[in-house]
Amino acid sequence: MPLLSIRRRQVPVSLRTKHNQFRLQERCIEIVLFLCAALSIATTLSIIFVLITEAVYTIGPAKAFFEEVNPMDFFFGTRWAPNFKPQSFGVLPLFTGTFLVAGIAALVGLPIGILTAVYLSEYASPRLRGVIKPFLEILAGIPTVIYGYFALEFITPLFLKPIFSGLMGFDVDGYNALSAGIVVGIMIIPMVSSLSEDALRAVPRSLREAGYALGSTKYEVCVKIVLPAAFSGIVAAVLLAISRAIGETMAVTIAAGQSPNLTLSPFHSVQTMTAYIVNVSLGDTPAGSIEYKSLYAVGLTLFCITLLMNVLSQAVMRRFREVYN
Repeated sequence: MPLLSIRRRQVPVSLRTKHNQFRLQERCIEIVLFLCAALSIATTLSIIFVLITEAVYTIGPAKAFFEEVNPMDFFFGTRWAPNFKPQSFGVLPLFTGTFLVAGIAALVGLPIGILTAVYLSEYASPRLRGVIKPFLEILAGIPTVIYGYFALEFITPLFLKPIFSGLMGFDVDGYNALSAGIVVGIMIIPMVSSLSEDALRAVPRSLREAGYALGSTKYEVCVKIVLPAAFSGIVAAVLLAISRAIGETMAVTIAAGQSPNLTLSPFHSVQTMTAYIVNVSLGDTPAGSIEYKSLYAVGLTLFCITLLMNVLSQAVMRRFREVYN
């Protein structure tokens, strides 16, 4: 008789039963975890399916948006007026408004966020870091609606004062891209600082010590060693923060206004793609109309932009990631 079969027979029945129970539990846990991961994939695919069937091609007698509107007119048109006659669906005003707000937010939030991360990682004491970090977390947890009203009730009135309007030499609208961009920039500071700090703290301490051993100052070690070593993580944080700024909804809806103007002036009212989606979602637009279908076309465009930004951030991380042994 084989030795393996003898050993199997010698194992007590209770141990074999307990072993089988453990294997069953592990299998159930594995299935539950897989279903949780598959749920996110299924949700994403469902969103893509809805956007494509409503915007590009639909099954049934009803026509999708791009079956009624020429894609060239949509992507290169300079007038967005879906609710007025004659109707026009040129998305460039929404596109420029979105990137104008996101660009202002990047100018405000990225430098502050990166410098905050450098200070927390390289200069701040553990006690001071323990004080600053909770405040950044509180800043990240404030609802975006509050940011919007903060811009509308505090920042915009500052720009409307004669001292500012005379200094800038421009007429500032009550709703403007500058106020919206500033508050969105404040909103992305916690994201930039947190992700950038993680990238900076991941740099091995041996690199810093090597710089100090060569006689470098703390500033030189930070600028010439730590920042280049953490470059991929910082760039990924920057791109993710810009994606967050592009997809911001309520703050820009409240602060930037609802006027789809094709302008690069930050002092005028603009409408972003997310703000238009909110406007259509209020329920005043009849379901099934071309105006209602334009919501899905704008949503698909916004989805492709944010997807491209995320893919770009992953490519940058893979390209410039430092591997330490």
